[in-house]
Amino acid sequence: MYVDDMILIGNDPKEMRRLREYLSVEFKMKDLGQLRYFLGIEVARSKQGIFLSQHKFVLDLLSVIEMLACKPIETQYK
Repeated sequence: MYVDDMILIGNDPKEMRRLREYLSVEFKMKDLGQLRYFLGIEVARSKQGIFLSQHKFVLDLLSVIEMLACKPIETQYK
């Protein structure tokens, strides 16, 4: 099986370390540290919690289709 990316989460640092050690023995892998960006989703942490955003993904998409300067259409739904 080929796995390109994997996210490990948990609330027990000791158990997380043991899992990373086990996986690194079984598979060729590297720990990239704190998650910041994954599959087009930005991950930001604060004291209030974790915030997920696709802001960068949308800007990149608008740039590719040359619509960065466009303004959103006003709708009746707000």
